[in-house]
Amino acid sequence: MTYVIVAYWRPREGQREKVEAILRDLAHAARQEPGNLEFVVNRSLDDPNEFLLYEQYNDEQAFIDHQQTPHFKKLVLEGALPLLERRERHAYSIIA
Repeated sequence: MTYVIVAYWRPREGQREKVEAILRDLAHAARQEPGNLEFVVNRSLDDPNEFLLYEQYNDEQAFIDHQQTPHFKKLVLEGALPLLERRERHAYSIIA
């Protein structure tokens, strides 16, 4: 079953460019993972400080594996999280 993650990131004041650079690197690395089907980073047209990440994985285990990769730990846990004001994640499954 395809496992979908939708995440919302909002950088702290003055951190948008750093976060955007991290997201570009993260997307490139995540797309190389064997269980990743899609990793798309979007920026809101209404608020340039709001990012939406749309990710698809083969299954939940592939997403768990994604979170254990060196690039996730470096880019997300060490790099991005301290720069974020808000981070939300929601999991979905495709039904149609």
